[in-house]
Amino acid sequence: MNKSTYQRLEYDRVKQRLADFAMSYLGRAHIENMEPTIEIVLATTLLQETEEAVSVIAHGASVPIPSLEGIEPLIGTFGKGFIFTPQDFMHFARFIESTQQLKSFMKKKESIAPRIASYALSLYDQRELLAEIRRCIRNGQVDNEASAALSRIRKKMNILDDRIRKKLDTALSKYRSYLQESVVSARGGRYVLSVKKEYRKQVGGAVLDESASGQTVFIEPADIADLYVELLHLQSEEAAEETRVLSNLTDLVESNKYEILINLETIGHYDFMFAKAKYAKIIDGRTVKLNDRGRISILCGRHPLLGRHSVPLDIRIGDNYRALVITGPNTGGKTVSLKTVGLLTLMVQSGLLVPVGDGSEFAVYKSVMVDIGDGQSLENSLSTFSSHVKNVIGILKEAGPSSLVLLDELASGTDPGEGIGLSIAVLEELYRRGATVMATTHFNEIKKFAHAAPGFENARMEFDAETLEPLYKLTIGQAGSSYAFYIAQKLGMPLALIERSRQITYEATQRSSEAPAITTTVSEEIPVKETMKEKGERAPIPIFAIGDCVWVHSLRRTGIVCSEPDHRGNITVQIQQEKVLINRKRLSLYIERSKLYPEGDYDMDIVFESVDTRKKRKMMSKRHVEGLKIEYKENQ
Repeated sequence: MNKSTYQRLEYDRVKQRLADFAMSYLGRAHIENMEPTIEIVLATTLLQETEEAVSVIAHGASVPIPSLEGIEPLIGTFGKGFIFTPQDFMHFARFIESTQQLKSFMKKKESIAPRIASYALSLYDQRELLAEIRRCIRNGQVDNEASAALSRIRKKMNILDDRIRKKLDTALSKYRSYLQESVVSARGGRYVLSVKKEYRKQVGGAVLDESASGQTVFIEPADIADLYVELLHLQSEEAAEETRVLSNLTDLVESNKYEILINLETIGHYDFMFAKAKYAKIIDGRTVKLNDRGRISILCGRHPLLGRHSVPLDIRIGDNYRALVITGPNTGGKTVSLKTVGLLTLMVQSGLLVPVGDGSEFAVYKSVMVDIGDGQSLENSLSTFSSHVKNVIGILKEAGPSSLVLLDELASGTDPGEGIGLSIAVLEELYRRGATVMATTHFNEIKKFAHAAPGFENARMEFDAETLEPLYKLTIGQAGSSYAFYIAQKLGMPLALIERSRQITYEATQRSSEAPAITTTVSEEIPVKETMKEKGERAPIPIFAIGDCVWVHSLRRTGIVCSEPDHRGNITVQIQQEKVLINRKRLSLYIERSKLYPEGDYDMDIVFESVDTRKKRKMMSKRHVEGLKIEYKENQ
């Protein structure tokens, strides 16, 4: 798969978090090399392994995965003539012991994890090698019993050392009055006496050193000089024999190279599996069904990097439609929805359990391709469209029946008219090639295309128009809105300006719909859906009288009609103390004026004064006012 896909969907961040749970360098290497498989059988096997590993952990077991401390640099020296040190053999001993512990542990888990427990059968039992290492190496040193020759040499050294110490004791007693201190010290590995400088000629022996003050000289007594030469000879023999022992032990370890490497490989795989299991516990991951039919059914899915407090996502694609166009306001969760589907797909195909509800199902794709960018960088804004086009060209070269394509913010970064046409053409081509497509957009023309074309479906991110808060909930089957007018109104923009904006948008839409259709070539695989109504069927134009109380759909408020419609059908409506020009097609009758005002009183100057100053003039009876309030609340 495309490496840029991993970066844009944050697959690499998942790998980084997964690596925190690995115990060994081999486990981390497995994670570093982890990629989604395109084989459904292998993906199913990997998921089963991870699920079994979770079961083992769930039983409260602490899995004895070896840390492999110190082993990595040693493996690379096999066959290169290096002789391992006693400390190196201590690392091998710990490795063999922990391997035996892991094998014994997994054997006990056959009932709950039969698949992964069977891998322990490939672990070699190296007890003989361990016993030999323990016999030769103890406390980080070559043991006396490593060889008969070494034992004999060290016994001679001990005897000679005793003789030297007795000679030193005799010298201490003999020269006590000439000494600065009545102790034996060492200089350059040789035993010496601390003699006052003025008595240096009174003590027989060789001066090996002098104090910084010059008041003390360190003399090796002549009585032990010959013994020390003999000791040096024995030490040379000891070093040679130790080297011979270590060399033989190194040969023994290297003769077990194959078994050691197999054990390392198995341990690395175990570490990898249990790291995935530990990560699954953290993100509340679960196993899923897999298919090769391009069907995705995510129930209560969460983005694994957003934590458990993120709003769950329900999404389906691949049955009646395999192209989904998602709309909704900015920061409403459109991009997160795309990333969630893409990242969870990559994770599932990597054998990772994912944070979804039971019964979720994923398709196994040969390629997952994305064009997702934040679109927030001002310095890169001029090249945004070019970047999108390059990404899409690359996607079109690779897309096929086993492809998942995720496109964010279609038609952005260029002229909307041309961008919309290009986007629809790209969607058509991707669908024709059999790809599963999810795309986000703000443009109504693309929503209408998705509504009209078989195999396509609209979806929207829900938004609370009262609190201006996104709900992060995806509803499939309905196109959404960017809620620009609602947001502007809630933030305090004048109602007249909001309505004028709606009117401009409405007129632009009308002009667009009345313009001659552009002839395009549509793929035979995407026939146009039947329209809901024939063009000749038009809704009747509503007629209002001055003084009628009307419901303004766009503002979700009532108002009073205070003018006849102009040549465009626009009517002045008074809403509280503000007069707004609104097209009559955007109004519906709420209360007729005959029911709203006292019988026969239709002087408009009085009527509008009464609307603004109801409490002062009391032109409406209390019964009418209360009834109007109740009815208004019910409609709200």
